This record gives sequence, C-alpha cells and structure tokens, in this order.
Amino acid sequence: MTGHETTDVLVVGAGIGGLAAALAAAREGRDVLVATKSTRPEGASSWWAQGGIAVARDDRAQFRRDIVAASDGTADLDAVETLVENANEAVSDVLVDTLGVSFDGDAAASDGSTETSLTAGDGDGGFDFGREAAHSEDRILHVGAATGKHVHVPFLNHLDDRDGVEIRTDAAALELIRHEGRVHGAVVESGGERAPVYAGATVLATGGIGDLFPRSTNPAGATGDGIGMAALAGADVTDMEYVQYHPTAYAADGDEDGFLVSEAVRGEGAVLRNGDGERFMPAYHEDAELAPRDVVSRAVAAERRATGEVLLDVSPLDFAGEFPGLAEKCADRGVDPTDGIPVAPAEHFLCGGVAVDDRGRTSLDGLYAVGECACTGLHGANRLASTSLLEGLVWGLRAGADASRGDGDDPERVAPPELLDRDPALPDDFARQKFRRLRRVTDECVGIERDPDELRRALGVLRRLKGEVDSYVRTRTSRSLYELRNATVTGLLVTRHALANDESVGTHYRLDEGEATEPRPTADD
Repeated sequence: MTGHETTDVLVVGAGIGGLAAALAAAREGRDVLVATKSTRPEGASSWWAQGGIAVARDDRAQFRRDIVAASDGTADLDAVETLVENANEAVSDVLVDTLGVSFDGDAAASDGSTETSLTAGDGDGGFDFGREAAHSEDRILHVGAATGKHVHVPFLNHLDDRDGVEIRTDAAALELIRHEGRVHGAVVESGGERAPVYAGATVLATGGIGDLFPRSTNPAGATGDGIGMAALAGADVTDMEYVQYHPTAYAADGDEDGFLVSEAVRGEGAVLRNGDGERFMPAYHEDAELAPRDVVSRAVAAERRATGEVLLDVSPLDFAGEFPGLAEKCADRGVDPTDGIPVAPAEHFLCGGVAVDDRGRTSLDGLYAVGECACTGLHGANRLASTSLLEGLVWGLRAGADASRGDGDDPERVAPPELLDRDPALPDDFARQKFRRLRRVTDECVGIERDPDELRRALGVLRRLKGEVDSYVRTRTSRSLYELRNATVTGLLVTRHALANDESVGTHYRLDEGEATEPRPTADD
C-alpha cells in the first residue's frame, strides 16, 4: 500500500443513504469522501428504485400502523416513530427544496409551503400520490416508474457542486481499519492502488445482497460488502433471516436480463393470473394483489409450481401511457403486455443488517451504517413498500449529522491491516465460479420457503466455501476476492439466522420439521 489519506467523514457507498449522510456532514462544515465501487449512476441500488418514496402526509398514526402491520407486528416501534416523525420534513428539505425533484403532479401549495403540498392531495395544490401494497392510503411520491434515478442523479450533481465533498467512483473499501473497538476508516482500492483512508467517522452505505441470489432486482455488485466488513470487524449484525422477495420481477429466460415490474402497476389495478388464466390472489389474502410482499411472493411461487407460470394482467389500466419505461422494457424483450407480463419472485431487499440505533450508530465506535446494509428495526420481518428510500434518507441525514461531531484521528495512531500479494494471482474467473456455487446453494436452500434440513446442508456448504476463500485472502488481495469473502460471510449469516429462528414470520417462512420435503441436492452434492 502507498501513502494514506485523511478525511473527516468517510462514506462507503453512494445510494440515497450514503448521499444523505454526505450532505448532512457537509452542512456541518465537514470534509467528506464518498467512496463507491459503482459507476455513476446506475451502479447504486437507489438508482433502480421504481415505485417511489412514502411520506406521512397528514395521518402519521395510520402510517405507523401500516408499517407495523406489514412487518407482521415485528417492527421496532421506536424506529417507526423516528421514520414517521421525520418523513415529511426530510423529503421536503432535501428532495423537493434542495434537489428540486419534480414528483408527479408537482403543484405548489397555495401558500408556497412544501409541507402543505405534501399533505394535500392531487387537485388540492399537491402531489399526485400513489398507493402500493399494504398501504391503507395514497401516500407514495413517484416520478413515473423510475423514481430512483430522478432522485439519485440530482443528488449526485448537487454534491459534486458542494465544497468539501468528493465522490470517488470505482473505489472499493476492502477492509475496515479498527483498533480496540473503534473504526478509524478503511483500506480503499482505487485506480489499481490500495491506500488507507483515515476518518473521524466511517459510514457504511453499501446497499443490498442481490449477488448472493440467482434472481434479484438489485444491480450487479450488491455483494453485502458493508455487512461482511462490519461483521468481520466485530460489529453486531441482526435479523439476517428476513430477506424480502419482490413478487413481480420479469421472469427472464436463460441469460436474458430481468427487470422489476413496479408495485405501482398493481396499485393502479393490474392483477395476477396463473397459467390457467385464473386470478388467484383473492384466495390467498383479503387485500389480493396489494397484500404484503411476503404473502404475494409465496403465492406467486406456489402458482408457478402448480400451473407453470404467472402473468401480470395489465389490461385494467393504460399500461403504456402510465408506465412508458416499463412498456419499453417489455418491448425490448419481445413481450406484448396486452398478453400479460410473465413474472416471478426475485430477491429484493434485506430487512436485517448491521445493527444500528436511531442515528445509525453501530456497536463499534466511529462506525455508522445506513440504508439497506443497516438494520434499524424499522422493517422487522417484512418491509412496507416504498419505505426504503425514505429510511435511507432519514437515517442518512441523522448519521451524517452525528458523525460530524467527532474531532478526527491522527493518521499515524493506528496501523492499517496488512493486505498481502505474495502468491500468484488467481484465474480471472475464479470468483465468478465460486459465486455460481454460492447462488446455487441460496437458491436451493435459503429461498422463499426454508426447510430446516436444507438450511443445515447450506450451512455446511457455505462454511467450506468460506474456508476456501479465507485461505486465498491470507496471501492475495483483489477486489473480486474481497467481494466474494463479504458475500460468503453474509450468506453464512443469513443461513445461521434462518436456522436459529424456528418461527415463521414475515419474509422468513420456515417449513415445520414434520412437513419438510425431501432435501434437494446442493451445489456440493
């Protein structure tokens, strides 16, 4: 490693949580380095968010009830209170007033107040609010079916123009610098060089774990880096069994790229039909297509097994007119939406992660986590639709402000971890092959329904895989190898937590021992 850098606040990741933390720290006059391994802007999960961002509007009590109900009664009530009480203000301040995001139906309130326009409905000088699954009222701000990029791009541009903030792309944090229970920054690889970056506070905002699964709505590169690094550094990690699947991802064939068919489409009236043409969701839940995501995902999976396919029938709405971006994606794949869009569940969001408090503080001094890699307790066992962007925004702002209170560190005080390159480089496809093995295991054993015997088999496979990866990491350093290490650690945590929790709740649906099916072969068999 060559040289070192120092900064007041190091943010690892450039989704909405990381950018909000950077903004809050910059507002406090701190120097901020945002290091993201992604390209701009498509590499961050926030860019891909379709449905929108929920706000409390003028009925905070009902918003609280909806979050708790969607979580199957498991959401942390203090976290719910933090989100709901800060929702309107955070969205008004950052997204509307600072970034100028033009949400659908954007019409200034009669008195010019953003807060008033957030509580007013369409036709009352307010926004065109939508509804998604498990919401009891229209409260979703959106920009068509591409809200994420309409928030993410102006956020990046705003921070580019702000003094004291540097956004460094293609920069991967490999390992945290830690000493006696405190984190002092991270070793960052950028431009082919590795160097320690010392920081008064480090904020992990690395996104999700989609690369651990064969079908996911996450962008490539979602390898659980923040969770893996934090866990290896000794930070508390919790609720890892709660992996949320989105019920309506395009059911791609072979090497064809999939895409998310936004929940907003069902919110506007689309219905799910099985291979026999039957609408089936009313038989599974009284809210039918707008039931919580875990319920709809299991129903779609069951109907696909029973009838061969599930189609999203968009004939009740003007699909091309209301969702032109999705219509274009269908056309690119030769799908005529009038015939129904073939859909299947796909891994979508991790409700667990690095355990944090109401300001994003982890169990290690100087280390924060925000966004999907963090577990605030807000989602419990299942996330309410369109609360992920809001959670990242609210906790990012709070973490960035709290992280700004430190006085920085002497860069000579703590030695960085030694990363070695004494053995020959591994083949170019080494990590890719190991990832295939990891994905086969999670697909077969740690999916929507979990059989205890299969979880135990997966645990054995993942332990052996981690042992292999650890032996290589001791003498070799590469970004792909460290991503594989983080993904393996994260996969182990998901499996261990799923095996330890014998209660089916929310996204964690565990088959009883007496109902267990014959274990399917795993990747090692």
